[in-house]
Amino acid sequence: MKKYEIAALSTQELMDKIRQLEERLADIRFYQVIEQPQNPMVFRNSRRDIARMKHRLHQLASAEK
Repeated sequence: MKKYEIAALSTQELMDKIRQLEERLADIRFYQVIEQPQNPMVFRNSRRDIARMKHRLHQLASAEK
């Protein structure tokens, strides 16, 4: 996801997306043991998207204080 896409999401939407990406990441890790993924960048990009979303959540929480 792009930064502007993440910025447009609400807090609840961010939390839902993070949960979905973490589940996807767990699946990727599971299948990575069995066979190499078609695109190894999916793992890296998923981790980065999760980090971006968590950072945005932190920014929103700080702004509320």
